[in-house]
Amino acid sequence: MLSTVLAFPQAYAFAQTPVKIGILNDRTGTYADFSGPGAVVAAHLAVEDFKAADKSLDVTIVFADHQNKPDTGAAIAREWYDNDGVDAIFDVPTSSVALAVSQITRDKNKVFVVSGAGTSELTGKQCSPNTVHWTYDTYALAKVIGGAVVKQGGDTWFFITADYAFGHALEHDTTEFVVNDGGKVVGSVKTPFPNTDFSSALLQAQGSNAKVIALANAGTDTVNSIKQAGEFGITEAGQKLAALLADLSAVHTLTTKAAQGLIVTEAFYWDLNDATRAFSDRFAKTFDGKKPTASQAGVYGSVLHYLKAVSALKNTKDGAAVVAKMREIPTDDPLFGKGSIRIDGRTIHNMYLFEVKKPSESKGPWDLYKTLATVPGVEAFRPLAEGGCPLAMK
Repeated sequence: MLSTVLAFPQAYAFAQTPVKIGILNDRTGTYADFSGPGAVVAAHLAVEDFKAADKSLDVTIVFADHQNKPDTGAAIAREWYDNDGVDAIFDVPTSSVALAVSQITRDKNKVFVVSGAGTSELTGKQCSPNTVHWTYDTYALAKVIGGAVVKQGGDTWFFITADYAFGHALEHDTTEFVVNDGGKVVGSVKTPFPNTDFSSALLQAQGSNAKVIALANAGTDTVNSIKQAGEFGITEAGQKLAALLADLSAVHTLTTKAAQGLIVTEAFYWDLNDATRAFSDRFAKTFDGKKPTASQAGVYGSVLHYLKAVSALKNTKDGAAVVAKMREIPTDDPLFGKGSIRIDGRTIHNMYLFEVKKPSESKGPWDLYKTLATVPGVEAFRPLAEGGCPLAMK
């Protein structure tokens, strides 16, 4: 549970408020490319951009690897809060880890801002006055992609689901939208997380004759399952793969040759507009030429917004008070645009439906998506009244 410190020393004539934030994620495993070290780069850039306009805070960043284990992530969070002076934790892919950290954060009255984890329970029955869910969630992924594929004729589904909180939630939420739009789920199989061999699950899916094989997983699990589906000739035989969270890093690893035609839902893409391209160029220069994923972009946007809230409060870093200020201030950053944070902690912004380009359409290794639809946040994310968040019932 070693962590490293990045400090941003400054010498100003006035006293600055010290702020210490922790980036907690998977740095070496299945989500390392999705989140990992790139999230620390994104946080660094957010601090730079905040300080360009507001020099009231003295910001330190620490980071650590939770290894996708809830007990490891919980132990790091407690150590950071109790002994290391961390005020806020960001990112935390792996939903089971995020749910554990959310509860600890509430107990310690600190701040938790989620970018990498997807479970919609974070803004549902397990919502917290100390937690903000920034980038995406299983409900939005399911709604945007589930209905679209059914409407295109994919009305029978088989799920290959990562056997932990994120995978379960994604299958549950997608099933709801598939059925509501007239589709049918003919079967599902749970796979270990993380996993390298999907052959048995893919054979079951192939044998189901479902028109759509839905991959309710992420990171290298998604890459491996898509590669192995190709080896079985699944798409060539007429079944369609729907990767419910195929992020930019996964598609880049697969290349457009392997992933062409794949439909994905994302909260961010580097080539959306001039502002996203400018940020992504900065990010790439700092991070080995890589473009940011949606999760890494979410760390940038959420850190920037958090620092604005802390600055506005002047002398208090009370966790619930800071999150209340984050909800009060409209969100506005170059990557996600203008938006808001609801009482349940859900950040509202656009979601996008993309199709992976054919090799003949791509102009370079990161030119991967073409936009099929832009879905406003108020349509993409679960209505407040339907989530069961106790905070919304007061």
